[in-house]
Amino acid sequence: MAYIRSARKEDASRLLEIYAPYVVETAITFEYEVPSLAEFEKRIETTKETYPYLVIEENSVVQGYAYAGPLKERAAYDWSCELSIYLDKDAKHKGYGRSLYEELENKLKSMGILNLYACIGYPIVEDEYLDMNSAKFHAHLGFQKVGHFHSCGYKFNRWYDMIWMEKIIGDHKNDQPPIQKDRTSSFTR
Repeated sequence: MAYIRSARKEDASRLLEIYAPYVVETAITFEYEVPSLAEFEKRIETTKETYPYLVIEENSVVQGYAYAGPLKERAAYDWSCELSIYLDKDAKHKGYGRSLYEELENKLKSMGILNLYACIGYPIVEDEYLDMNSAKFHAHLGFQKVGHFHSCGYKFNRWYDMIWMEKIIGDHKNDQPPIQKDRTSSFTR
């Protein structure tokens, strides 16, 4: 049975092991260099100051992770956040991505988040580094494309587009209450 819990600093090594191939072998992330372990630990801890950072385990092995972060660093954007998800290359097509995103969405909704966004590398022509699977995954989960940037990412000596996808998960009010920081540490799915 898969188990979803909050990421811990000591997960950083395994999460970095999952993330590194995305940096080195794909244009899914536009990052060029694999972050150091210390940098990755810092990213986890910084995210968790406000937002959920989740991992999914199967047989005590982390198979993937997902987290939220600010859409922009201005107060008026507090009810919106950007999501990211990465799965171990051998853990795809097992429902882990859907499970992580559903749990992440539930936690964000309980915090008062209203808008979810995903920034997705998008191929001009699918190639060995980037396909349209991420856009299709997000569309399957109810996200809609709201922006398309052309030839804005350069990796592996070629240009890639980037799209933004959006999902509205709450009601927008004129007297919107402030969001709450994530306060949970673990749970199961």
